[in-house]
Amino acid sequence: MATIDRQTATLALAHALAAAGRGLPVFPLSATKLPALRSPHHGEQSPVHCRGECGLPGHGVHDATTDPAAVRALFAAAPRATGYGIACGRAPHRLVGIDLDIDTAHGNDSVGALQQLALQHLFTIPPTVTVLTPSGGRHLWLTGPADTTVPNSAGRLAPGIDVRGGGGYLVGPGSITAHGRYRLAPGTAHLPPAPCPRALLRLLTPPRREPPTPGKETAPGRRGEGLIQFVLAAHEGQRNTRLFWAACRAYEHGFGDTLADALTAAAVRTGLTEQEARAAIASAERLTRGRG
Repeated sequence: MATIDRQTATLALAHALAAAGRGLPVFPLSATKLPALRSPHHGEQSPVHCRGECGLPGHGVHDATTDPAAVRALFAAAPRATGYGIACGRAPHRLVGIDLDIDTAHGNDSVGALQQLALQHLFTIPPTVTVLTPSGGRHLWLTGPADTTVPNSAGRLAPGIDVRGGGGYLVGPGSITAHGRYRLAPGTAHLPPAPCPRALLRLLTPPRREPPTPGKETAPGRRGEGLIQFVLAAHEGQRNTRLFWAACRAYEHGFGDTLADALTAAAVRTGLTEQEARAAIASAERLTRGRG
């Protein structure tokens, strides 16, 4: 067993070095898919906000590096590592990971959900690096622009779709976990990570909040309450239309971002899903921004 463990660790290091050679920042993972190095701040009084500034390894994704010597040192300190993580959001690739889970027990069709989003928002997923997971899911590797930080999320885009962005990581191909091996999908090993479609990027990132403009209304007030009541009064067949109209009016008058959560909650009460509501509000924001 010890021999097998050493072989697994050696292979994990080899795969990690290969990834680092392609400009992907890596760090060692255990068989549980968690960082293999214990935090140097273990036992200290919480909260500890160090992200590696102390100079010691053991800060998870913040240890990630493309330097071969540093990668070797990390794995030497984690002899039982069975895989490696790839830090997302970091230069040069600024990786964005779309994690499509398979959950047949709950009827989640994450692949179908992504296809539906692509049809609704008019984008296509380009050919890109795809990693097959032991559970039957897949990770799509995309790249993001330098001026945009994609947040991590679980199920926000659609049920079964998790997103890995800045501060997150993906399990690298070749890694072995307690549930099996991560491997590249046939025909994708030679591909570079493809740029994230702009329409998908807008769904993945929260709207930018602009500073208040003097003389411009920035709080919902009674008008905002009226728009929320307008949405709550919607019957089946008018829910999307009413929500879209209300969101357009809110953005036109400068308090769309402030009212977005309340409009979403109102729409969910009428029977829309949160994803449907967020998509309608995002469409209203894009339309009114274009008018400006």
